[in-house]
Amino acid sequence: MIAEVIVDIAASETDRIYDYLCDDDMVVGSRVRAPFGGKTVPGFVMRIKEKSDLPIEKLRKVIPTPDELPALNEECLALAEKLTARYRVPKALTLRLFLPSEMRTGKVRELTRNYATLATPIAEMKLSKTAKNQLGAAEYLAANGKMDCAYLNNMFPGGVAALEKKGYVTITKEQILRDPYKTLDAESVTRVLTEDQARAVDIIRNDERTVQLLHGVTGSGKTEIYLTLIAECLKQGKSSIFLVPEISLTPQMLSQLRARFGKNAAILHSGLSAGERFDEWWRLRTGEAKIAIGARSAIFAPLENLGVIIIDEEHDSSYSSETAPRYNTFDVAFLRAKRNDCKLVLGSATPSVDTYKKAKEGEFSLIRLQKRINKRPMPEITIADMRREVRRGNNSAFSGVLKEELEKCLAADKQAILFLNRRGYSQTVICKECGYVAKCEACDVSLTYHKDENCLKCHYCGMKYNTLPACPDCGGFKLSYAGTGTQRIAYELEKMYPTARILRMDNDTTSGKEGHYKILKTFAEKKADILVGTQMIAKGHDFPSVTLVGILDADMSLHFSDYRSGERTFQLLTQVAGRSGRAEEKGKVVLQTFDPENDVLRFATAYDYEGFYENEISLRAAMAFPPFSKIVRVLVTGEEDKKTLEALRDVYFALEKLYTDNPEKFLFFNKMRAPIKRIQNKFRYQVLMRLCDPSVLPQIYNACAEARTRDVLVSVEENPTNLS
Repeated sequence: MIAEVIVDIAASETDRIYDYLCDDDMVVGSRVRAPFGGKTVPGFVMRIKEKSDLPIEKLRKVIPTPDELPALNEECLALAEKLTARYRVPKALTLRLFLPSEMRTGKVRELTRNYATLATPIAEMKLSKTAKNQLGAAEYLAANGKMDCAYLNNMFPGGVAALEKKGYVTITKEQILRDPYKTLDAESVTRVLTEDQARAVDIIRNDERTVQLLHGVTGSGKTEIYLTLIAECLKQGKSSIFLVPEISLTPQMLSQLRARFGKNAAILHSGLSAGERFDEWWRLRTGEAKIAIGARSAIFAPLENLGVIIIDEEHDSSYSSETAPRYNTFDVAFLRAKRNDCKLVLGSATPSVDTYKKAKEGEFSLIRLQKRINKRPMPEITIADMRREVRRGNNSAFSGVLKEELEKCLAADKQAILFLNRRGYSQTVICKECGYVAKCEACDVSLTYHKDENCLKCHYCGMKYNTLPACPDCGGFKLSYAGTGTQRIAYELEKMYPTARILRMDNDTTSGKEGHYKILKTFAEKKADILVGTQMIAKGHDFPSVTLVGILDADMSLHFSDYRSGERTFQLLTQVAGRSGRAEEKGKVVLQTFDPENDVLRFATAYDYEGFYENEISLRAAMAFPPFSKIVRVLVTGEEDKKTLEALRDVYFALEKLYTDNPEKFLFFNKMRAPIKRIQNKFRYQVLMRLCDPSVLPQIYNACAEARTRDVLVSVEENPTNLS
């Protein structure tokens, strides 16, 4: 038989099918080791056929990988083909999305242990009295039953092997599952649906449309609807995918899934160890687990017979991949939902403008949950005008009203959350004498001061630098640490409230698989009074004792040079505010701003999504921004500036011809340096386009695929979430 194989080398030169000889029992989707050039490389069997166009003597034979099942099922292979065609990337790059990376490279396999069991009663054994280790091992097995061979060998060296040789002991090999979050508490969940929740489930169940938008205010019980849909799928023998935007949310959701569905839930995200990720993936592939919970990458879970796909907080930018292939999670989910004839449920208190437009126009089903569970009121939002605070001589990060509310909260033995979407202690180090700004050597960005580690850190490449004793340019000592991050806020709170217990949650405090979980668990158990954090504390968390939320810089994302800055600000503020008052006591929110009259803030403080949407969609229509057009960025990156510019010229001339031939399909077309000119020692250039007719997209992808070289990466981003 002949196997058509894709070798696992993500290069355009090798992006084609290779014919290999294979055994008759080879199965499509199997992993193999393929002789290639002078070495053996991993590969994937795409098809099996009887004959090759090449002479049989020129074909080499693949080595099968001893998997119980083919690693890639039929749906994975079909989906990989579609994504490869859609994003014009090498097939190997797309196939990698479906497997744990360490599994592809052979660095991880299932963990097995050998266990010994007595096959013969001790009384019937013919053992010499001098064979003490054999006697000891036999007696231990008789008293304790099946035991780990390694444990027995440590106690009775050589005893088990000798007993097995004589037929007195049976050795069996068993798989040991590496269980992530094995210490996770299974949270009890409410199982009785409210009238609104039951109505929502009924609509999702019976509506003929594939996509269902669940637009529910924070605390309206969307999670219970998701769990009910998953339970119905399990009863029907179907599987489910449940996506959340942040790794920090996965333990909380996993605990609820385990409480309801036990070992049927498996978790997939990049924070797991290689062994844990492999075992969880394998449980999904074999059907032992039927629910995949995780962040963006879990959309590629190897499940079959899907009954529902859920994307919670569907508006979140983390659902767009920033590495090749630059897919949007919704697009992949929609393809899987169509193939499995199942529902794709999008949930959000603040849907993206594009999604909500499709729902209002009837392309998606629109289900509204406008009240919190038990009709609890939304927290009251107070605007603190920071201009007045400055005029009064208050230059701290805390307004007078926020300090007052914090003191009340602590006195009442309640909890508070303070949100600031900047990590670190100070954002920039500036010399007041010559204007020097400390910058990363590998990236064109300023360094952030981290007090805990007493270092300067680049938030793009992770490089650390020693603090500066003096200005390296002029030798002056007047160094200013400007800007405020979460680290400084926590430090100042400790000085203001010395008896308060303060936690900080950002990328610097959540390293490791359980970094997020430990902080959230500590706060949930009321072992801390104030939680300071970035956007990872803004979504999905439910802390009954939180009665105060402080938003320290509501303007931070409001004035970015991005058409979505207003939308992102509204979403973030609404999500953060929703963490307050989720139990019996009414919550309060203090929103600090230098622009209190801004329309976005006005809609956010009134929880008026509909008003915000109507205002935003009219602005987008007037300016012909998405969803009334499509923004496309072609990003060209390389380590050598000259080669990168040459690639930029090649792709620009190809795209310019496309623009010249189809001017009616373009609203904007230009090339330029990227706002951040260099990241991780790679120079960055871009071509920006705004299309009124996306039919030219395939030609844009083709032009970029042809411009890629071994040294320069050319990538295409549609409606990019980050234009820096």
